[in-house]
Amino acid sequence: MSGETPSGDTPRGVPRPGRDRLWAIAMAVVVAAFLALVVWRGFLLIQTGDAAGIGMGVAVVALAVVGVWVLWRSVTFGLWTQRLARQLEAEGGLPVDELPRRPSGRADRDAADALFQRRRAEAEAAPDDWRTWFRLSLAYDDAGDRSRAREAARTAIGLYRRP
Repeated sequence: MSGETPSGDTPRGVPRPGRDRLWAIAMAVVVAAFLALVVWRGFLLIQTGDAAGIGMGVAVVALAVVGVWVLWRSVTFGLWTQRLARQLEAEGGLPVDELPRRPSGRADRDAADALFQRRRAEAEAAPDDWRTWFRLSLAYDDAGDRSRAREAARTAIGLYRRP
C-alpha cells in the first residue's frame, strides 16, 4: 500500500488518504457555513437601524472576518504540511513513527526527548534545509509541544517556498 514502509509502518506526517482528508474537508465546510450564518446575522443586526444593533452587527461581522482568516490560515497550513510530507516521503527522508507508546497512545517521554535532541541538532547543523525543520516539527509534536511544532513547520514551509 502506498505511504507505508516495507514493515507496514506509516511514515510520520503523511496523512491517511480518504478518511482524514474527508474529515478535514467536512470540518472546514461546517466552520465556513457557521461563519456565513454569523455574517448573515450580523447584517440583519446592522439592518435594524438601531445604534446598538448596528454596533453589534459590525462587531459580529468583524469577528466572522477574523474567523475566516483563521480558517484560511489553518487550511493552507495543512495543505503546505501535506505537500512537504509527501515530498519528503518521495525522497525517502520522512521518518517512520518508531517511538514506543504508552497505553494512552502518547509517545514515551524519554524516547521522544532523545529523538527531539537529535532532530534539533540536525536543524541547527542545517538551518536553511526545510527537511530538517519539518522533521524537527514532528519531534516537537512527539514531545508534546504543539505550539513549537507548528512554529518549526512554518519555518520549514517558509524555507521550502523560498526560491
